[in-house]
Amino acid sequence: MLAIVLLALGAIIGGGIVAYEALKRPGDVHNQEAIEQFEPQKPPPVKKVTKRHPTVNWPFYGYDRARTRYLPVRGMRPPYVKVWRYTNRPLLEFPPIYVDGRLYAVNNNGYAFSLDARNGHVLWERRVGSLNASSPGYARHRLYIVNLEPGHIVKLNARTGKTIWKRSLPSRAESSPLVIGRTVYFGCEDGRLYAMSTGRGQVRWSTALGGPIKAAPAYKDGKLFVGDYGGHMNAVDAKTGQLVWQSGSLGPGFGGSGAFYSTPAVAYGRVYAGNKDGRVYSYDTSDGTLAWSYSTGGEVYSAPAVANTKHSPPTVFIGSFDGNVYALDAKDGSVRWSRSMGGQVVGSLSAIGEVVYAAEFTRKTTSGFMMRSGRRVWRYPKGTYTPVISDGRWIYLTGYSSITALRPHRAVVAVGVGRPARTPGRAPNAAGSGGPKGSRSSSGSGSSRSCRNPGNKRASCSAGAPPPKRKGDGRN
Repeated sequence: MLAIVLLALGAIIGGGIVAYEALKRPGDVHNQEAIEQFEPQKPPPVKKVTKRHPTVNWPFYGYDRARTRYLPVRGMRPPYVKVWRYTNRPLLEFPPIYVDGRLYAVNNNGYAFSLDARNGHVLWERRVGSLNASSPGYARHRLYIVNLEPGHIVKLNARTGKTIWKRSLPSRAESSPLVIGRTVYFGCEDGRLYAMSTGRGQVRWSTALGGPIKAAPAYKDGKLFVGDYGGHMNAVDAKTGQLVWQSGSLGPGFGGSGAFYSTPAVAYGRVYAGNKDGRVYSYDTSDGTLAWSYSTGGEVYSAPAVANTKHSPPTVFIGSFDGNVYALDAKDGSVRWSRSMGGQVVGSLSAIGEVVYAAEFTRKTTSGFMMRSGRRVWRYPKGTYTPVISDGRWIYLTGYSSITALRPHRAVVAVGVGRPARTPGRAPNAAGSGGPKGSRSSSGSGSSRSCRNPGNKRASCSAGAPPPKRKGDGRN
């Protein structure tokens, strides 16, 4: 009888071990055959900033259609000097875009607005909803904005902020739009990827994926790439909407699946993205084969910046809730370097010149690291999510509720004249904005004047040297 009991007990323990092994967190993948399919590329040509072409456009969240978040330009490195600051009480969860001397952004309260990039003056503002968490997309003097509440997409005149059309969506959307030709692409929380005509906002196609879509789609060679909250990475034909391939993630174990909030970056024949299961993934763009994964110590909401330069090999730069920034070899996922940020890294990174920038959520600071060595070369007392974009002559740093323009202390790039500002004073009021009056802001050492704020009467634009860091400063 005792032998039978022991045998049964052994079977139970053995079965438990088998079940645990089946359900525990899977190990990372290192697929050597897929790794060898890596497509090395020469560093992209440096964007030249001249008097004739004084700036470089940053028209989408992630800079380009592939969402690489990398601007190859010379002379853009610390130290920086503050030119102006626009402050705004509502949260700015996503960064602005830059086109032809203007910045365009949407705050968390659903106010879209445009700033003169030369001085921070508000040129127009318009309320497009009550809750937003995305960046606009720009094409041919038009802006495309998706909204969480209410769920819709709007097309605005970029010069005036006037609404051209608005289309209701079946659910909320926070997938920053991408425009290719005459089509705008984005995902929705109903689990579908949408393609709409830019002309009248008609749905060209919609494709059901594996779960709610919060990430923004990236584009390369006729295909859209986007992850979903069902834990799948997807490739979709941009013209037809046909699903080309769908690949899963490893998940956290014990029956759970990963979820992709991270917007992917596409380069070297790979799709790179972070996942809530704490990993960074690299998929082959042709068939979705998982080449490698790398586990961090926390969830990875951050979207990667992917770059190679004359001095730095192909690298994936990404942050994690574990408080670190990682530089991973783009080919095989091995760690080139990692650095502590001193707080959770929630937003995306951006790479400009030879420096990669990241923000941490805990103390709300931004740091710049040399791409090659990981040496920290800059720290600034503002920044929360995705901190920095650039026009090739200045950087524009997004804080919790502010945008700060900073120029290199000793500029190597040719600094041209931006788009002329409107006459200082009241900014043109787009219909339906309901905003308060504005007033001029000026540059100069230490000077500051209030300027117009979308949805808030206490906004200001300030210019001059950065204020000294003190208690309570740099927290928004």
